[in-house]
Amino acid sequence: MISELLQYKFITNSLLAGILASISCGIIGTYIVTRRMVFLSGGITHASFGGIGIGYFLGFNPIISAAIFGVLSALGIEFASKRTEVREDSVIGILWSFGMAVGIMFIFLTPGYAPNLMSYLFGSILTVSTLDILLLAGLSLILIIVFITFYQIILFISYDQEFAKTHKIAVNLINYVLISLVALTIVLNIKVVGIILVISLLTIPQSTANLFTNDFKNIIITSIVIGLIGAFLGLVISYKINIPSGASIIFSLVIIFIIAKLVQLLKRKINLKKQKI
Repeated sequence: MISELLQYKFITNSLLAGILASISCGIIGTYIVTRRMVFLSGGITHASFGGIGIGYFLGFNPIISAAIFGVLSALGIEFASKRTEVREDSVIGILWSFGMAVGIMFIFLTPGYAPNLMSYLFGSILTVSTLDILLLAGLSLILIIVFITFYQIILFISYDQEFAKTHKIAVNLINYVLISLVALTIVLNIKVVGIILVISLLTIPQSTANLFTNDFKNIIITSIVIGLIGAFLGLVISYKINIPSGASIIFSLVIIFIIAKLVQLLKRKINLKKQKI
């Protein structure tokens, strides 16, 4: 059955998208969870909807415009929270609502038939194009190079920015680069699981990995593996019972998290019994 399915281009594209999404989200998601930037990431995710609306209105690929809009929003959040008196959560809330409003306005103003936004809101991994694959592949390659080259610096910044500054590390510059990569990762994975669910792909595998290790590198590797398993199971579930692929991928990742948590609790119980003996 698997060999028959692989004859279809949209199936092979879906599997490639799942692999690349697991790599990109596994890497950048570990940074997000370690820095406790989940709410900020959610703001970038929803703000990028403005770029999708602008892309439809102007007649070019919405993902490209969403990437530009998302990066600018991320840089705006980083700049405003550090250089102004406005609190970061307030800036995030403003850009979150502004992006959604802009997206809705431009989609409404787009002449002709209103586009189907379901694939952007909830994801449609089965409709990813060759361009989407190439963009995800390029992003994954950039993330691998950046995180290998600057691993120690990213580690310092993730856990203790003040300590990093004492070592004369350009913390602000690196923060701007990393927040831009966060935005790109979010936007380019929208087609996989959608605006509503993409934040789950950046947090659930990492939270699952964190149950068993606190090592930054090990969390990245384990998150990628968990993401791959979740993506594969999600595609199988989606194919078998004909439900949206994005939702089934997240469902699979949540089930994996629950099983991992039960395993962790069982291990603790066994260790406690051994200590009593």
